Amino acid sequence: MSENTPEPKPEPAKGPEPSGVDLARVALRAAKEQARARGDAVRQKKQARRGGLRSGAHADGRDPMALGSAINRLITERGWEAPAAVGGVMGRWPQIVGDDLANHCVPEKYDEDERVLIVRCDSTAWATNLRLLAPQLVARLNEDLGHGTVRLIKVLGPGGPVPRFGPLRAPGSTGPGDTYG
Repeated sequence: MSENTPEPKPEPAKGPEPSGVDLARVALRAAKEQARARGDAVRQKKQARRGGLRSGAHADGRDPMALGSAINRLITERGWEAPAAVGGVMGRWPQIVGDDLANHCVPEKYDEDERVLIVRCDSTAWATNLRLLAPQLVARLNEDLGHGTVRLIKVLGPGGPVPRFGPLRAPGSTGPGDTYG
């Protein structure tokens, strides 16, 4: 290498490497962005030669579009396909898991980096039941969303009561349980 050329720095590893369909989606998105950038540059040069921006009879990037089209374009440009698909799953939760399970277990959050769906159950019995069904549920979700979208379902049990703070509480106290060990 020459003295003026900086040496490439190794990128830090961030989770599992994309493969298969995920790799193809990333490559397609990058190619679309490059093509769009080239097209925008050519369009700007033509407009500069003509004397600025003009509105005309032909479609261009400034024309109004339907809300659904605008949202789909935004999702694609930002790479939000997986979070949007998981959000759709949260809306269809009763159809996916069944009414009995949906009445007692609710999806709370999807961690895109870890590919973990967090589900809260209203009792420990339903939490145990969901933990037993988790492998089948992960397989079903990945059929709908694409392979590897959901790697794990983290099941949370019922939350305890929220500690109340008031004039009769000692600072740093966790309530009556802090006196028993």
